[in-house]
Amino acid sequence: MRVLVVDDEKNIRRTMTLALESEHEVKCASNSALALADVRATRFDVVLLDLKLSQESGLDVLEEILRISPQTAVVMVTAYASIETAVEAMRRGAFDYLPKPCTPEQVRQVLERIQKTRKLERRVAELESRLGAEGPENDLTSQAPAMQKTLEIAFKAAESEATILLLGESGTGKSILARALHARSMRRGGALVTVSCPSLSRELLESDLFGHVKGAFTGAHVETQGKVAAADGGTLFLDEIGELPLEIQAKLLRLLQEREYERVGETKPRRANVRVISATNHDLAQSVAQGKFREDLFYRLNVISVRLPPLRERVNDLEAIALRHLTFFALHAGKKVNGFSPDALSALHQYHWPGNLRELRNVIERAVILSSGETIEAGDLSDTIQISSEVRLGGKLTVEEVEAEHIRQVISNTRTLDEAATILGIDPATLYRKRKKTNSRAP
Repeated sequence: MRVLVVDDEKNIRRTMTLALESEHEVKCASNSALALADVRATRFDVVLLDLKLSQESGLDVLEEILRISPQTAVVMVTAYASIETAVEAMRRGAFDYLPKPCTPEQVRQVLERIQKTRKLERRVAELESRLGAEGPENDLTSQAPAMQKTLEIAFKAAESEATILLLGESGTGKSILARALHARSMRRGGALVTVSCPSLSRELLESDLFGHVKGAFTGAHVETQGKVAAADGGTLFLDEIGELPLEIQAKLLRLLQEREYERVGETKPRRANVRVISATNHDLAQSVAQGKFREDLFYRLNVISVRLPPLRERVNDLEAIALRHLTFFALHAGKKVNGFSPDALSALHQYHWPGNLRELRNVIERAVILSSGETIEAGDLSDTIQISSEVRLGGKLTVEEVEAEHIRQVISNTRTLDEAATILGIDPATLYRKRKKTNSRAP
Protein backbone atom coordinates (compact mmCIF):
# COMPACT_ATOMS: atom_id res chain seq x y z
CA MET A 1 0.00 0.00 0.00
CA ARG A 2 1.01 3.65 -0.42
CA VAL A 3 1.40 5.24 3.01
CA LEU A 4 1.91 8.92 3.83
CA VAL A 5 3.31 9.76 7.28
CA VAL A 6 2.47 13.31 8.38
CA ASP A 7 4.30 14.39 11.55
CA ASP A 8 6.35 17.43 12.50
CA GLU A 9 8.82 15.31 14.49
CA LYS A 10 11.68 14.01 12.38
CA ASN A 11 12.34 11.00 14.63
CA ILE A 12 8.72 9.85 14.34
CA ARG A 13 8.84 10.09 10.54
CA ARG A 14 12.08 8.11 10.46
CA THR A 15 10.80 5.42 12.86
CA MET A 16 7.56 4.98 10.90
CA THR A 17 9.48 4.72 7.64
CA LEU A 18 11.84 2.05 8.98
CA ALA A 19 8.92 0.06 10.38
CA LEU A 20 6.88 0.07 7.16
CA GLU A 21 9.14 0.44 4.13
CA SER A 22 9.85 -3.29 3.79
CA GLU A 23 6.18 -4.01 3.06
CA HIS A 24 4.76 -0.69 1.87
CA GLU A 25 5.62 2.34 -0.23
CA VAL A 26 6.19 5.13 2.33
CA LYS A 27 6.42 8.90 1.94
CA CYS A 28 6.70 11.55 4.66
CA ALA A 29 5.54 15.14 5.11
CA SER A 30 6.46 17.48 7.97
CA ASN A 31 3.50 19.87 7.73
CA SER A 32 -0.04 20.15 6.38
CA ALA A 33 0.87 22.10 3.24
CA LEU A 34 3.31 19.43 2.07
CA ALA A 35 0.89 16.66 3.05
CA LEU A 36 -2.02 18.14 1.10
CA ALA A 37 0.22 18.71 -1.93
CA ASP A 38 1.23 15.04 -1.80
CA VAL A 39 -2.40 13.89 -1.50
CA ARG A 40 -3.37 15.98 -4.53
CA ALA A 41 -0.51 14.54 -6.56
CA THR A 42 -0.64 10.88 -5.48
CA ARG A 43 -3.37 8.46 -4.48
CA PHE A 44 -2.43 7.19 -1.01
CA ASP A 45 -4.13 4.18 0.56
CA VAL A 46 -3.32 5.29 4.11
CA VAL A 47 -2.32 8.54 5.83
CA LEU A 48 -0.84 8.36 9.35
CA LEU A 49 -1.63 11.85 10.61
CA ASP A 50 -0.40 13.53 13.79
CA LEU A 51 -3.22 15.23 15.69
CA LYS A 52 -1.09 18.28 16.47
CA LEU A 53 1.15 19.69 13.72
CA SER A 54 2.98 22.65 15.32
CA GLN A 55 0.15 25.15 15.72
CA GLU A 56 -2.26 23.34 13.39
CA SER A 57 -5.04 20.91 14.27
CA GLY A 58 -4.75 17.55 12.59
CA LEU A 59 -8.56 17.30 12.63
CA ASP A 60 -8.80 20.16 10.14
CA VAL A 61 -6.14 18.51 7.95
CA LEU A 62 -8.10 15.23 8.22
CA GLU A 63 -11.20 16.84 6.69
CA GLU A 64 -9.20 18.37 3.85
CA ILE A 65 -7.47 15.05 3.05
CA LEU A 66 -10.84 13.26 2.87
CA ARG A 67 -12.27 16.03 0.70
CA ILE A 68 -9.44 15.60 -1.79
CA SER A 69 -9.28 11.79 -1.56
CA PRO A 70 -12.37 10.27 0.11
CA GLN A 71 -11.15 6.69 -0.32
CA THR A 72 -7.94 7.25 1.66
CA ALA A 73 -7.94 5.73 5.14
CA VAL A 74 -6.68 8.29 7.69
CA VAL A 75 -5.32 7.10 11.03
CA MET A 76 -4.85 9.77 13.72
CA VAL A 77 -1.66 9.43 15.79
CA THR A 78 -1.13 11.57 18.90
CA ALA A 79 0.31 11.86 22.39
CA TYR A 80 -2.75 13.85 23.44
CA ALA A 81 -5.05 10.86 23.59
CA SER A 82 -8.50 11.19 25.05
CA ILE A 83 -11.94 9.70 24.48
CA GLU A 84 -13.22 13.07 23.24
CA THR A 85 -10.54 13.51 20.56
CA ALA A 86 -10.91 9.90 19.43
CA VAL A 87 -14.67 10.27 19.03
CA GLU A 88 -14.26 13.58 17.20
CA ALA A 89 -11.65 12.11 14.83
CA MET A 90 -13.90 9.16 13.99
CA ARG A 91 -16.88 11.48 13.55
CA ARG A 92 -14.91 13.48 10.99
CA GLY A 93 -14.05 10.36 9.03
CA ALA A 94 -10.86 8.89 10.51
CA PHE A 95 -10.49 5.14 10.02
CA ASP A 96 -8.78 4.53 13.36
CA TYR A 97 -6.83 6.15 16.19
CA LEU A 98 -3.37 5.34 17.62
CA PRO A 99 -1.88 6.84 20.80
CA LYS A 100 1.78 7.85 21.06
CA PRO A 101 4.06 6.14 21.66
CA CYS A 102 2.90 3.32 19.40
CA THR A 103 4.98 0.30 18.51
CA PRO A 104 5.75 -0.75 14.92
CA GLU A 105 3.60 -3.82 15.51
CA GLN A 106 0.60 -1.66 16.44
CA VAL A 107 1.01 0.32 13.23
CA ARG A 108 1.35 -2.82 11.13
CA GLN A 109 -1.81 -4.26 12.71
CA VAL A 110 -3.89 -1.21 11.86
CA LEU A 111 -2.56 -1.26 8.28
CA GLU A 112 -3.52 -4.93 8.00
CA ARG A 113 -7.06 -4.07 9.13
CA ILE A 114 -7.25 -1.32 6.52
CA GLN A 115 -6.01 -3.68 3.83
CA LYS A 116 -8.60 -6.33 4.75
CA THR A 117 -11.40 -3.76 4.90
CA ARG A 118 -10.53 -2.30 1.49
CA LYS A 119 -10.34 -5.77 -0.08
CA LEU A 120 -13.74 -6.60 1.37
CA GLU A 121 -15.25 -3.33 0.10
CA ARG A 122 -13.89 -3.96 -3.39
CA ARG A 123 -15.13 -7.54 -3.31
CA VAL A 124 -18.63 -6.45 -2.26
CA ALA A 125 -18.78 -3.81 -5.00
CA GLU A 126 -17.58 -6.34 -7.57
CA LEU A 127 -20.06 -8.98 -6.45
CA GLU A 128 -22.90 -6.45 -6.60
CA SER A 129 -22.03 -5.59 -10.18
CA ARG A 130 -21.76 -9.29 -11.12
CA LEU A 131 -24.87 -10.44 -9.28
CA GLY A 132 -26.89 -12.51 -11.67
CA ALA A 133 -24.32 -12.04 -14.44
CA GLU A 134 -22.58 -15.39 -14.17
CA GLY A 135 -23.44 -17.60 -17.08
CA PRO A 136 -22.38 -19.00 -20.42
CA GLU A 137 -22.42 -15.55 -22.06
CA ASN A 138 -19.11 -14.74 -20.39
CA ASP A 139 -17.26 -16.70 -23.07
CA LEU A 140 -16.49 -14.06 -25.73
CA THR A 141 -14.95 -16.52 -28.20
CA SER A 142 -16.24 -15.77 -31.70
CA GLN A 143 -15.84 -16.99 -35.27
CA ALA A 144 -17.87 -14.09 -36.70
CA PRO A 145 -15.66 -11.49 -38.46
CA ALA A 146 -17.77 -8.57 -37.15
CA MET A 147 -17.41 -9.72 -33.54
CA GLN A 148 -13.71 -10.52 -33.93
CA LYS A 149 -13.10 -6.96 -35.15
CA THR A 150 -15.10 -5.59 -32.22
CA LEU A 151 -13.06 -7.58 -29.70
CA GLU A 152 -9.76 -6.58 -31.32
CA ILE A 153 -10.56 -2.87 -30.94
CA ALA A 154 -12.06 -3.26 -27.47
CA PHE A 155 -9.15 -5.21 -26.00
CA LYS A 156 -6.60 -2.73 -27.37
CA ALA A 157 -8.59 0.10 -25.76
CA ALA A 158 -8.82 -1.82 -22.47
CA GLU A 159 -5.16 -1.21 -21.71
CA SER A 160 -5.58 2.57 -21.94
CA GLU A 161 -7.28 5.01 -19.55
CA ALA A 162 -9.62 6.32 -22.27
CA THR A 163 -13.37 6.34 -21.79
CA ILE A 164 -15.09 3.69 -23.91
CA LEU A 165 -18.61 3.82 -25.33
CA LEU A 166 -20.18 0.44 -26.08
CA LEU A 167 -22.89 0.54 -28.75
CA GLY A 168 -25.39 -2.09 -29.78
CA GLU A 169 -28.91 -3.39 -29.50
CA SER A 170 -30.31 -4.60 -26.19
CA GLY A 171 -29.05 -8.05 -25.28
CA THR A 172 -25.89 -8.02 -27.41
CA GLY A 173 -23.59 -8.42 -24.38
CA LYS A 174 -22.42 -4.88 -23.61
CA SER A 175 -22.25 -5.48 -19.85
CA ILE A 176 -20.32 -8.72 -20.43
CA LEU A 177 -17.79 -6.88 -22.58
CA ALA A 178 -17.50 -4.12 -19.95
CA ARG A 179 -16.45 -6.73 -17.37
CA ALA A 180 -13.91 -8.17 -19.80
CA LEU A 181 -12.47 -4.70 -20.45
CA HIS A 182 -12.08 -4.04 -16.73
CA ALA A 183 -10.38 -7.42 -16.26
CA ARG A 184 -7.85 -6.50 -18.97
CA SER A 185 -7.23 -2.95 -17.74
CA MET A 186 -4.59 -1.51 -15.43
CA ARG A 187 -7.42 -1.03 -12.91
CA ARG A 188 -8.30 -4.71 -12.62
CA GLY A 189 -7.16 -4.67 -8.97
CA GLY A 190 -9.91 -2.16 -8.21
CA ALA A 191 -13.66 -2.60 -8.27
CA LEU A 192 -15.94 -2.67 -11.29
CA VAL A 193 -19.10 -0.85 -10.20
CA THR A 194 -22.22 -0.88 -12.38
CA VAL A 195 -24.89 1.83 -12.47
CA SER A 196 -28.10 1.05 -14.38
CA CYS A 197 -29.21 4.49 -15.55
CA PRO A 198 -32.89 3.71 -16.39
CA SER A 199 -33.58 1.72 -13.22
CA LEU A 200 -34.21 4.58 -10.76
CA SER A 201 -35.88 7.99 -10.57
CA ARG A 202 -33.65 11.03 -11.12
CA GLU A 203 -33.36 11.72 -7.37
CA LEU A 204 -32.55 8.13 -6.41
CA LEU A 205 -30.17 7.72 -9.35
CA GLU A 206 -28.22 10.82 -8.30
CA SER A 207 -27.93 9.46 -4.76
CA ASP A 208 -26.97 5.99 -6.01
CA LEU A 209 -24.28 7.48 -8.20
CA PHE A 210 -22.80 10.22 -6.01
CA GLY A 211 -24.02 9.31 -2.51
CA HIS A 212 -25.85 11.53 -0.03
CA VAL A 213 -25.49 12.92 3.47
CA LYS A 214 -27.85 12.14 6.30
CA GLY A 215 -31.04 14.19 6.02
CA ALA A 216 -30.42 15.20 2.40
CA PHE A 217 -33.96 14.13 1.49
CA THR A 218 -36.92 12.30 2.97
CA GLY A 219 -35.83 8.82 3.95
CA ALA A 220 -32.08 9.63 4.01
CA HIS A 221 -31.58 8.33 7.55
CA VAL A 222 -27.92 7.46 7.06
CA GLU A 223 -25.25 8.80 4.75
CA THR A 224 -24.04 6.76 1.78
CA GLN A 225 -20.81 7.05 -0.16
CA GLY A 226 -22.30 6.32 -3.60
CA LYS A 227 -21.01 4.20 -6.45
CA VAL A 228 -18.53 6.79 -7.71
CA ALA A 229 -16.67 6.54 -4.40
CA ALA A 230 -16.96 2.73 -4.45
CA ALA A 231 -15.33 2.71 -7.90
CA ASP A 232 -12.43 4.97 -6.90
CA GLY A 233 -9.28 3.42 -8.33
CA GLY A 234 -11.36 1.10 -10.51
CA THR A 235 -13.97 1.23 -13.26
CA LEU A 236 -17.44 2.81 -13.28
CA PHE A 237 -19.75 1.15 -15.81
CA LEU A 238 -22.76 3.28 -16.79
CA ASP A 239 -25.28 0.99 -18.44
CA GLU A 240 -27.81 2.57 -20.83
CA ILE A 241 -26.19 6.00 -20.53
CA GLY A 242 -28.69 7.39 -23.06
CA GLU A 243 -31.33 7.30 -20.28
CA LEU A 244 -29.28 9.53 -17.93
CA PRO A 245 -31.28 12.67 -16.98
CA LEU A 246 -29.86 15.99 -18.20
CA GLU A 247 -29.42 17.29 -14.63
CA ILE A 248 -27.13 14.39 -13.78
CA GLN A 249 -25.30 14.61 -17.12
CA ALA A 250 -23.77 17.93 -16.01
CA LYS A 251 -22.45 16.33 -12.81
CA LEU A 252 -21.04 13.36 -14.70
CA LEU A 253 -19.26 15.75 -17.08
CA ARG A 254 -17.64 17.46 -14.10
CA LEU A 255 -16.49 14.08 -12.77
CA LEU A 256 -14.92 13.23 -16.13
CA GLN A 257 -13.25 16.62 -16.60
CA GLU A 258 -12.15 17.50 -13.06
CA ARG A 259 -12.54 14.19 -11.18
CA GLU A 260 -14.71 16.07 -8.70
CA TYR A 261 -18.29 15.56 -7.51
CA GLU A 262 -20.55 16.38 -4.59
CA ARG A 263 -22.82 14.10 -2.62
CA VAL A 264 -26.49 15.04 -2.48
CA GLY A 265 -27.01 17.55 0.33
CA GLU A 266 -23.31 18.42 0.56
CA THR A 267 -21.42 21.46 -0.72
CA LYS A 268 -17.85 20.24 -0.24
CA PRO A 269 -16.43 18.78 -3.45
CA ARG A 270 -14.96 15.28 -3.32
CA ARG A 271 -12.50 13.62 -5.65
CA ALA A 272 -12.57 10.21 -7.32
CA ASN A 273 -10.20 8.60 -9.78
CA VAL A 274 -12.41 6.36 -11.92
CA ARG A 275 -12.26 5.03 -15.46
CA VAL A 276 -15.67 5.28 -17.14
CA ILE A 277 -17.10 2.74 -19.55
CA SER A 278 -20.63 3.43 -20.78
CA ALA A 279 -23.12 1.56 -22.94
CA THR A 280 -26.23 2.45 -24.88
CA ASN A 281 -28.67 1.07 -27.42
CA HIS A 282 -29.64 4.62 -28.42
CA ASP A 283 -28.23 6.79 -31.19
CA LEU A 284 -26.57 9.37 -28.93
CA ALA A 285 -25.73 11.68 -31.83
CA GLN A 286 -29.47 11.85 -32.58
CA SER A 287 -30.20 12.43 -28.88
CA VAL A 288 -27.73 15.33 -28.94
CA ALA A 289 -29.50 16.83 -31.97
CA GLN A 290 -32.83 16.50 -30.14
CA GLY A 291 -31.48 18.23 -27.03
CA LYS A 292 -31.84 15.08 -24.89
CA PHE A 293 -28.11 14.54 -24.38
CA ARG A 294 -25.29 17.01 -23.77
CA GLU A 295 -22.95 17.36 -26.73
CA ASP A 296 -19.88 17.99 -24.53
CA LEU A 297 -20.62 14.85 -22.49
CA PHE A 298 -21.12 12.82 -25.67
CA TYR A 299 -17.64 13.75 -26.89
CA ARG A 300 -16.15 12.95 -23.48
CA LEU A 301 -17.73 9.49 -23.45
CA ASN A 302 -17.10 8.74 -27.12
CA VAL A 303 -13.28 8.78 -27.09
CA ILE A 304 -13.33 5.16 -28.28
CA SER A 305 -16.61 3.63 -29.46
CA VAL A 306 -17.13 -0.10 -29.97
CA ARG A 307 -20.18 -1.57 -31.68
CA LEU A 308 -21.35 -5.04 -30.69
CA PRO A 309 -23.03 -6.79 -33.63
CA PRO A 310 -26.50 -8.30 -33.10
CA LEU A 311 -26.83 -12.08 -32.96
CA ARG A 312 -28.30 -12.22 -36.47
CA GLU A 313 -24.93 -10.92 -37.76
CA ARG A 314 -23.09 -13.70 -35.89
CA VAL A 315 -24.50 -16.75 -37.69
CA ASN A 316 -21.10 -18.48 -37.40
CA ASP A 317 -21.39 -18.30 -33.61
CA LEU A 318 -25.04 -19.26 -33.10
CA GLU A 319 -24.62 -23.03 -32.70
CA ALA A 320 -21.56 -22.75 -30.45
CA ILE A 321 -23.27 -20.19 -28.19
CA ALA A 322 -26.44 -22.29 -28.04
CA LEU A 323 -24.41 -25.36 -27.03
CA ARG A 324 -22.62 -23.41 -24.26
CA HIS A 325 -26.01 -22.34 -22.91
CA LEU A 326 -27.29 -25.90 -23.20
CA THR A 327 -24.37 -27.31 -21.20
CA PHE A 328 -24.72 -24.60 -18.55
CA PHE A 329 -28.47 -25.00 -17.97
CA ALA A 330 -28.42 -28.81 -18.20
CA LEU A 331 -25.79 -28.89 -15.45
CA HIS A 332 -27.82 -26.55 -13.23
CA ALA A 333 -31.03 -28.49 -13.87
CA GLY A 334 -29.34 -31.82 -13.19
CA LYS A 335 -30.38 -33.12 -16.61
CA LYS A 336 -28.49 -35.14 -19.19
CA VAL A 337 -29.17 -33.03 -22.29
CA ASN A 338 -26.29 -32.94 -24.72
CA GLY A 339 -27.39 -31.54 -28.07
CA PHE A 340 -30.02 -30.29 -30.51
CA SER A 341 -31.97 -32.23 -33.10
CA PRO A 342 -31.49 -31.12 -36.75
CA ASP A 343 -34.99 -29.59 -36.73
CA ALA A 344 -34.26 -27.64 -33.55
CA LEU A 345 -30.97 -26.33 -34.95
CA SER A 346 -32.70 -25.35 -38.17
CA ALA A 347 -35.36 -23.44 -36.22
CA LEU A 348 -32.67 -21.60 -34.22
CA HIS A 349 -30.82 -20.59 -37.39
CA GLN A 350 -33.96 -19.37 -39.15
CA TYR A 351 -35.07 -17.15 -36.27
CA HIS A 352 -34.22 -13.42 -36.40
CA TRP A 353 -33.28 -13.04 -32.69
CA PRO A 354 -34.51 -9.48 -31.99
CA GLY A 355 -33.64 -10.01 -28.30
CA ASN A 356 -30.10 -11.18 -29.16
CA LEU A 357 -28.04 -13.11 -26.57
CA ARG A 358 -30.49 -12.38 -23.77
CA GLU A 359 -33.34 -13.92 -25.75
CA LEU A 360 -31.20 -16.91 -26.74
CA ARG A 361 -30.38 -17.55 -23.08
CA ASN A 362 -34.08 -17.56 -22.16
CA VAL A 363 -35.01 -19.83 -25.07
CA ILE A 364 -32.35 -22.44 -24.23
CA GLU A 365 -33.10 -22.35 -20.49
CA ARG A 366 -36.81 -22.95 -21.21
CA ALA A 367 -36.01 -25.75 -23.68
CA VAL A 368 -33.79 -27.56 -21.16
CA ILE A 369 -36.50 -27.38 -18.49
CA LEU A 370 -39.20 -28.70 -20.85
CA SER A 371 -37.08 -31.33 -22.60
CA SER A 372 -37.82 -34.99 -21.90
CA GLY A 373 -34.89 -36.61 -23.68
CA GLU A 374 -31.17 -36.19 -24.17
CA THR A 375 -31.70 -33.96 -27.21
CA ILE A 376 -33.52 -30.64 -27.56
CA GLU A 377 -36.29 -31.07 -30.11
CA ALA A 378 -37.98 -28.32 -32.12
CA GLY A 379 -41.10 -28.81 -29.99
CA ASP A 380 -39.11 -27.87 -26.86
CA LEU A 381 -38.49 -24.39 -28.26
CA SER A 382 -40.86 -21.48 -27.67
CA ASP A 383 -43.83 -20.95 -29.98
CA THR A 384 -42.21 -17.81 -31.38
CA ILE A 385 -39.16 -19.79 -32.55
CA GLN A 386 -41.29 -22.57 -34.04
CA ILE A 387 -43.57 -20.18 -35.94
CA SER A 388 -40.56 -18.25 -37.20
CA SER A 389 -39.00 -21.43 -38.58
CA GLU A 390 -42.06 -21.78 -40.81
CA VAL A 391 -41.99 -18.14 -41.90
CA ARG A 392 -38.91 -17.88 -44.08
CA LEU A 393 -38.00 -15.04 -46.39
CA GLY A 394 -38.19 -16.31 -49.95
CA GLY A 395 -40.69 -18.99 -48.98
CA LYS A 396 -44.23 -19.39 -50.28
CA LEU A 397 -45.68 -16.63 -48.14
CA THR A 398 -47.61 -13.45 -48.79
CA VAL A 399 -46.15 -10.08 -47.81
CA GLU A 400 -48.98 -9.78 -45.30
CA GLU A 401 -47.97 -13.03 -43.57
CA VAL A 402 -44.32 -11.98 -43.36
CA GLU A 403 -45.33 -8.57 -41.98
CA ALA A 404 -47.65 -10.12 -39.39
CA GLU A 405 -44.93 -12.44 -38.08
CA HIS A 406 -42.39 -9.61 -37.95
CA ILE A 407 -44.82 -7.47 -35.94
CA ARG A 408 -45.48 -10.35 -33.51
CA GLN A 409 -41.74 -10.86 -32.91
CA VAL A 410 -40.98 -7.16 -32.35
CA ILE A 411 -43.89 -6.75 -29.91
CA SER A 412 -42.88 -9.86 -27.97
CA ASN A 413 -39.37 -8.48 -27.45
CA THR A 414 -40.15 -4.88 -26.49
CA ARG A 415 -41.57 -3.43 -23.31
CA THR A 416 -44.20 -1.09 -24.81
CA LEU A 417 -46.12 -0.58 -28.04
CA ASP A 418 -44.43 2.81 -28.41
CA GLU A 419 -41.01 1.14 -28.38
CA ALA A 420 -42.19 -1.48 -30.88
CA ALA A 421 -43.63 1.25 -33.13
CA THR A 422 -40.30 3.09 -33.10
CA ILE A 423 -38.43 -0.07 -34.17
CA LEU A 424 -40.98 -0.77 -36.92
CA GLY A 425 -40.90 2.83 -38.16
CA ILE A 426 -44.66 3.40 -37.81
CA ASP A 427 -46.79 5.43 -35.40
CA PRO A 428 -48.37 3.67 -32.38
CA ALA A 429 -51.92 4.08 -33.69
CA THR A 430 -51.04 2.25 -36.92
CA LEU A 431 -49.29 -0.48 -34.94
CA TYR A 432 -52.36 -0.90 -32.72
CA ARG A 433 -54.59 -1.44 -35.76
CA LYS A 434 -52.14 -3.88 -37.36
CA ARG A 435 -51.83 -5.75 -34.07
CA LYS A 436 -55.60 -6.18 -33.79
CA LYS A 437 -55.74 -7.42 -37.37
CA THR A 438 -52.83 -9.83 -36.76
CA ASN A 439 -54.39 -11.22 -33.58
CA SER A 440 -57.77 -11.71 -35.21
CA ARG A 441 -56.18 -13.90 -37.87
CA ALA A 442 -53.95 -15.85 -35.51
CA PRO A 443 -54.89 -19.55 -35.22
